[in-house]
Amino acid sequence: MAGRGPAPKPDGQRRRQNAQPDKTILSPDPFQGPSPDLPRGKWLKRTRDWYEVWRHAPQAAMFGPTEWEFLATTAYVADRLFRGEVSAAAELRLREAKLGATPEDRLRLRIGFDVPEVGGQPAPTREDRRQRLRALADGG
Repeated sequence: MAGRGPAPKPDGQRRRQNAQPDKTILSPDPFQGPSPDLPRGKWLKRTRDWYEVWRHAPQAAMFGPTEWEFLATTAYVADRLFRGEVSAAAELRLREAKLGATPEDRLRLRIGFDVPEVGGQPAPTREDRRQRLRALADGG
């Protein structure tokens, strides 16, 4: 048995036809543009490595001065966590979510990556895969 309630109306018959906000599509390649160094300080190697990951993340292509400053202050939170201050973990997770750390965060922020080609053909999209699904008869 599928979901509860009536089936949704076809797109043309729905009353609310709000346009979905545009999605920002980024290259999946590491960002190679200009970026500030980590501020001076006694940083753990783990913190310096963390900063380098973010500095070259594809999302960094969208960063302006305020986002770079946000990343620099987030490095202080990361450094506290890496030094064993577990109370910094929640704050770091919240800050990384704002930068699009996980696939779920990027969905919420409406950030996507270019679909790479596989064997000269574009990689199948979620919709392509969904169309190939078929229902199985009972028992098999």
